[in-house]
Amino acid sequence: MTNLAKRSSSPRREQQAVLLDLDGTLVASHNGIIGAMHRALHDLGHDMDPARDLTWVIGPPLHDIMARLLGEFGDDRVGQAVERYKHHYEGGGLFDSPLFPGIQLAVEQLAASGRRLFLATSKPVHTARRILDARGLSPLFEGMYGARPDDSGAEKPELIAGLLQREAIAPEHAVMVGDRRFDIAGAHANRMRAIGALWGYGGRAELEEAGADALVDAPDGLVEAVHTQLAASAAHG
Repeated sequence: MTNLAKRSSSPRREQQAVLLDLDGTLVASHNGIIGAMHRALHDLGHDMDPARDLTWVIGPPLHDIMARLLGEFGDDRVGQAVERYKHHYEGGGLFDSPLFPGIQLAVEQLAASGRRLFLATSKPVHTARRILDARGLSPLFEGMYGARPDDSGAEKPELIAGLLQREAIAPEHAVMVGDRRFDIAGAHANRMRAIGALWGYGGRAELEEAGADALVDAPDGLVEAVHTQLAASAAHG
């Protein structure tokens, strides 16, 4: 095959898609999420050690988190805990989620490259939209995908599958960017490449164990990593 033929068979950038996680990838949501968790459990009569490391709660579906935390107290009121969390988080905690330094420029550059940008988060879509609206990033995304208002549909494999189908995106022309193993697993379940964001909450060991196709130390390296992974995926697709 000639070089010209190779170039002509490559997908145009407007055919390529970048899926971005929210918590731990775009925004530093630790304080807002953890604070709402503590207040929700306190409402149900449980107080956790404020010094306890709860970083692990950022990323998994909300019902799973609450079931695990309440289980430590022998409490099965998961639905009530979820509702109390939403009350505190949506009542103000969600705004305690500043953008990571450098991520706005990275997202702007990705959008300017002509690629399609989508949000893929386990958060309910309406909550995620409020966060991005407040940070001025919403206009850069073609679409936002997340959990339903009742928090169902938050599992990343199913969420990403639905996004790809609805937007008519070929897996080999897309890449997922996230900071947790759930993001990597969700992408791989859909035959997509995945980039691990080391500035988030998962950490190198978790992302390497999950099989991330690339790791990026800081947002200023994200655009290059996306370009490299999309090129490699198209070449082997």
